Amino acid sequence: MNLHEYQAKEVFAGYGIPILEGKVAETPDEAADIARELGGPVVVKAQVHTGGRGKAGGVKLAADREEARVKAREILSLTIKGYPVHKVLVVPASEIKKEYYLGVTMDRGAKKPVIIASSAGGIDIEQVARETPEKIHRFHLDRPGSFRSYQARAVAFRIESDKKVALKIARVLEKLVQVYWGSDASLVEINPLVTTPDDEVLALDAKMVVDDSGLFRHPRLAAYREGEDKHMAAARKMGLSYVPLDGNIGCVVNGAGLAMATMDLIKHYGGEPANFLDIGGSSNPEKVTTAMEIILDDPKVKAIMFNIFGGITRCDDVARGILVALEKMEVNVPVVVRLTGTNEEEAREMLAKAPGVEPATTMDEAVKLALARVEAAPQR
Repeated sequence: MNLHEYQAKEVFAGYGIPILEGKVAETPDEAADIARELGGPVVVKAQVHTGGRGKAGGVKLAADREEARVKAREILSLTIKGYPVHKVLVVPASEIKKEYYLGVTMDRGAKKPVIIASSAGGIDIEQVARETPEKIHRFHLDRPGSFRSYQARAVAFRIESDKKVALKIARVLEKLVQVYWGSDASLVEINPLVTTPDDEVLALDAKMVVDDSGLFRHPRLAAYREGEDKHMAAARKMGLSYVPLDGNIGCVVNGAGLAMATMDLIKHYGGEPANFLDIGGSSNPEKVTTAMEIILDDPKVKAIMFNIFGGITRCDDVARGILVALEKMEVNVPVVVRLTGTNEEEAREMLAKAPGVEPATTMDEAVKLALARVEAAPQR
């Protein structure tokens, strides 16, 4: 589950990480009132579950109340990477002396959580890794409670030579690690962590992704679902694992490993997946119908690709779900279907005359066919 910035900041503040207090507004007038209350220049920030807000015009500086109203109106009219902006966070503007990056996430290769720290804050960490990898420092974690203050100081001194500032960064890092372990998080990130001209250290931004499987232990975090994206909410309700992406090939796959392999193969042949969507091992046709509804609601999608390896999941039930979806809704993109395994012959017979459905025998063939249909598809 992704948290909005204002929600993540509430969590961070509870652990003692220094933030700038702000308030959330849903209308330009509310933003103006908050700016008046805060006094002085403010920053108006879009609250959406995606990155790249600044580049998309979702973060703007406002000198006073009236300008905050104008900036909020502009931001609330935006759709950023498919996410309409319904809320903005209004915070006091801060003078910035230097920016850093701090994050904790899972290193799947090492099978351990990893701290990532950099002196190049305010930039996408992927860009830093690509262009200046020497500015990124990593430190693996073993278990909750194992990260010591001296280790935090060692990391901090890699990104800041000033002792006074480095010690403050180290304290923030210790608390960020506590947030990671204490929230069942899969990612906690501060970008940028800044120093002010007075050498105060502040988390100007906050990002947090929480493992859904651990939410039963964190009712406060579970309450943040109120602002959850409608597609992710629909997927969760049906037991689907769904993550929206930026591409144009909608993917419906059973099993997380096969889903990742499918997306990798799409990328290998020059395409871009529109989503990660795992229907799991259930043979419930309604899951397939819901998956189709979610994907078809994405205007970027130009083709849908099913890649099903039938074991517990029966191919004929998947085919039945596709047929129900075709009857219920207008499917105006090509649908490529690769079904292999349990009851695959029955499934192929069921789909043989389905309009707009094209069969594929292998995963490789399915990906190439989906890419070809994307190239030929008209603009939606």
